[in-house]
Amino acid sequence: MSEPMNAENKGAIARFLAAPPDTVSKTLFVAIAVCLVASMIVSTAAVILRPTQEANKLRDKQINILQVAGLYDPAIDISDAFEAFEPRVLDLESGEFTDAFDPATFDDIAAADDPELSRALEDDPASIGRQSRFRTVYLLRDDAGALDKVILPLHGYGLWSTLYGFIAVEKNGNDIFGLQFYSHAETPGLGAEVDNPRWKSQWNGKRLRDEAGTLQITVAKTAPPAGADYHIDALAGATLTTAGVDNLVKFWMGEEGYARFLDKLQAGEF
Repeated sequence: MSEPMNAENKGAIARFLAAPPDTVSKTLFVAIAVCLVASMIVSTAAVILRPTQEANKLRDKQINILQVAGLYDPAIDISDAFEAFEPRVLDLESGEFTDAFDPATFDDIAAADDPELSRALEDDPASIGRQSRFRTVYLLRDDAGALDKVILPLHGYGLWSTLYGFIAVEKNGNDIFGLQFYSHAETPGLGAEVDNPRWKSQWNGKRLRDEAGTLQITVAKTAPPAGADYHIDALAGATLTTAGVDNLVKFWMGEEGYARFLDKLQAGEF
């Protein structure tokens, strides 16, 4: 049986309750109590909403993949439409698919922070710091089961943020079908024009490499010597974002990125 509260403690509580509401002690007590209650509410809401947030994140990713592949139709259920894609985890070093990871759960971005699954970049034009050795790519096949397109994730730094997106490449491993970004914080009206449908439409039909196999795709004010087939217009007034997009596309389509896979794709190995 607990001992009754002594008179000294009773007196302290009574004095606290009897004190005016604007005293320092009561103000601090109320502030701390409000903070504790608010933090509990926020923490509880975060736990409850996490499954919904993850589901929305996955849905947004699927919509972007459908859009860059030219298959998005708001009238069709996203999950049903996305069944047309075959996700595979790609080993960038070999250019081959690996069964070491489940494509449904493998997190490319988180893998870049794992020393066993990634490497630090010395030559880092995309300004990403570390690169995962494995990426989840999405194969799109036609009704007969033949490969039609491949959707490749890419990312790199612009002016204010890292841009995350997808590029759709035709089955020949060289012709671009489309490119779009699903996450960035570039300046509205300037760098954020990467979301402008008119600018994105330029990518359709452009080529990555010339007949000699040299990477030529360029995002700039003027076309490269190879010609207009490899040129995307710069974003007006967004020099650094333009340079960032140019760098990240060249990085991921080059030897440090998907080049080995694209070579095999061009050879018809998939």
